[in-house]
Amino acid sequence: MKKRVFTAAQPSGHVHLGNYLGAFRQWASVQDDYDCIFGIVDLHAVTVYQDPEDLQKRTLEFAAILLACGIEPEKAHIMVQSMAPEHAELAWMLTCVTPIGWLQRMTQFKSKSEKQVEVTDGLLQYPVLMAADILLYNAAIVPVGDDQSQHLELTRDIAERFNRLYGETFVIPETKLPTVGARIMGLDDPTKKMSKSETGAGHAIGLLDAPEAARKKIMRATTDSQPHVDFDTMGPGVANLLTIHQALSGWSDEQVKGHFQGMRYGDLKKTVAETVVGFLEPFQERFRGFYSDRGELERTLHQGTEYARSIAADTIRITKRRMGLFS
Repeated sequence: MKKRVFTAAQPSGHVHLGNYLGAFRQWASVQDDYDCIFGIVDLHAVTVYQDPEDLQKRTLEFAAILLACGIEPEKAHIMVQSMAPEHAELAWMLTCVTPIGWLQRMTQFKSKSEKQVEVTDGLLQYPVLMAADILLYNAAIVPVGDDQSQHLELTRDIAERFNRLYGETFVIPETKLPTVGARIMGLDDPTKKMSKSETGAGHAIGLLDAPEAARKKIMRATTDSQPHVDFDTMGPGVANLLTIHQALSGWSDEQVKGHFQGMRYGDLKKTVAETVVGFLEPFQERFRGFYSDRGELERTLHQGTEYARSIAADTIRITKRRMGLFS
């Protein structure tokens, strides 16, 4: 029996090259070997205000992006969180066993709440809903980025606490897959990871950016004060451009070093831009094909969600029985 993998992302912000190289490409690569459920977590997105029409549009866009990344509905299941009420139901039950101090110590809650005039309870409870997402499916493996590792550790703590209080109920998930995606940094500030929440025009290469717009972003990317590539002394901006090229081209370390050592930065950027554009053009063609057939796209989401709910329903029944609730 295949181990189950659950992982998810919000349909908010602009999906970028870092998401693809750091996550989505790896998701597609494991769908033959694992029972994969990939979630579009729109309930997480509404912890801050979202325009309703825009959110629905971006949810469908995101589904088409995942398909364009190579996820196949015949092998893996793409589900929408808000279409499965079991997520919210389990989140409430887990909230009731989670000490509030655990949530207040979460670094993402602290950093995000400092930027908002009004902090909603949804932002505080975000990690509990994330725990519910994972524990609903008895996922043995949950691939997450570094920025989510604290949330996954909290999921493990919540599951262990519930199991102590009510008996063995939840699988304690592992934290990673045997594949590692490239870590892509911002073009404007290569000391920060490329992020959907950053608003700077030159920060990220969107997967749906016009190829020429992506080319211009790369040509303006931050490098360092040297005139050419030196692998012994290069700064993080140059290293980031080389990482992007290597991740998309599949070149070995030796090929990268042999080709780029001593290359002037203008030529480096032109080479990386050609590689990125060579990826974006066929990717966007695939995306348009999936996105143009809304009926088929919605059927894919309904089928994936139905599969997910068939597993989630069993978890809810067991959890309620353990807690003494009627079902």
